[in-house]
Amino acid sequence: MTIILWNQNQTAKQSSPLANDLQLGELSPDHGGNGVASYSEAVANAAPAVVNIYTRKKLKRRHHPLLDDPLFRHFFNLSDRPQQERMESALGSGVIISPDGYLLTNNHVIEGADEILVLLQDGREAKAIQVGTDPESDLAVLKVELDNLTAINVGEPANVKIGDVVLAIGNPFGVGQTVTQGIISATGRYGLGINKYENYLQTDAAINPGNSGGALVDVHGNLLGINTAILDKTGFSVGIGFAIPADTAVKVMQDLVSYGQVVRGWLGIEAQQMTQELAKSFNLDTPHGVIITAIYNNGPAHKAGLRPGDIIRRMNNIVVSDGRLSMNQIAQGRPGDAIEIEVLRNGKPLVVQGVLGVKPNNS
Repeated sequence: MTIILWNQNQTAKQSSPLANDLQLGELSPDHGGNGVASYSEAVANAAPAVVNIYTRKKLKRRHHPLLDDPLFRHFFNLSDRPQQERMESALGSGVIISPDGYLLTNNHVIEGADEILVLLQDGREAKAIQVGTDPESDLAVLKVELDNLTAINVGEPANVKIGDVVLAIGNPFGVGQTVTQGIISATGRYGLGINKYENYLQTDAAINPGNSGGALVDVHGNLLGINTAILDKTGFSVGIGFAIPADTAVKVMQDLVSYGQVVRGWLGIEAQQMTQELAKSFNLDTPHGVIITAIYNNGPAHKAGLRPGDIIRRMNNIVVSDGRLSMNQIAQGRPGDAIEIEVLRNGKPLVVQGVLGVKPNNS
């Protein structure tokens, strides 16, 4: 299985053109009154907040190691030869989140860029400054200095259901803003190996190169997610795309704007996923839970009294069924949040109270 993070890299010769709160739209019925004939009002609500992103990156041309030898350069009179560079351009999309110019996109869209240009639906363009990035979630925040910006209305991705109709808006292949339609195929997708923190909405709305960073919206034009990647079999959309939920993306943006980094909850443990074999060795009926293998000195878990060998079964009364998912749930918390942890220690149940901390930079 190959996961593709979609932006479109191209050669430098390609030419590219270097809010207000929205009200919910209404669906347009067909003339016979038998159902929905158009999502045009949803598009009208959301599309002005979706932008095309063009990036440029300077790449130094690789040269033979002998060119670094002063004697060789002098002998062939190469002392004044300038170092060769070329430009690489890339395409992507972004979503305006606030009328003062903050917008979200994927980190892989703008990573390493020397210049970022944003093109609005109304034809205006502006250079964007990079406010901050979070590679662990593959999100980035940009800012543009323009007046009368339309910000998208943020929906509630936690309430979406499998089968809900959604629209993907972005800039595939650089052809310009494009809308595709599909449904929510799954929620809470993780373990794909795309990023450290994963909790994706899955959709069959077509997502192609250049769609990364664009909007996944509901039938009213409310933002549900930031389109990020597809499952790749052919190099193009095969109907399995992934979007970062809008609430997660907005939290990342708020942290990057306020603190310059994403502030996540941290428990301070290393853990191993419970397996059927381990469950049998501990005389457990089910393989739910994780085994603590190490604890950071003076970390939240250490202060709460947890020990290596403890088996975490519940956190805040939620069954721990998967270690990576549970760590993601901890990361969604804030430092200072209280957490109740139910563990098995030497076969006996124990409940401890803890407080989430801040992950040290070197851990």
